[in-house]
Amino acid sequence: MTDPEELRLVGIAWQLDRLRWVPTGALDALVRDDGLCFWACPDPVPEVANDRELAACFCAGCPVPDECLELELRTGGENTVGVWGAMPEDERRALRPHWLRRGERAGREE
Repeated sequence: MTDPEELRLVGIAWQLDRLRWVPTGALDALVRDDGLCFWACPDPVPEVANDRELAACFCAGCPVPDECLELELRTGGENTVGVWGAMPEDERRALRPHWLRRGERAGREE
């Protein structure tokens, strides 16, 4: 039986498939132009209990979380750090094998 967290990660990997052929440069420009974290970070950073809550706080209302997550999975690899795409680094590391199994991507760096 598959655990609910694994199913959640598989679902996220499937969701990112729509961005499969978007060039990495286009994702980067979109995230930099429209990502809330580039121009609207909360100050001061709120007290939160864990990294998942911090990610939710920083990314609340962002219009490009999927694009941000896809970009970081392509460029950050196994050494990913921080919050990207409303996910803390430990969750992105757990997502990465599922994402890799989804196949080829435009301009993916290994």
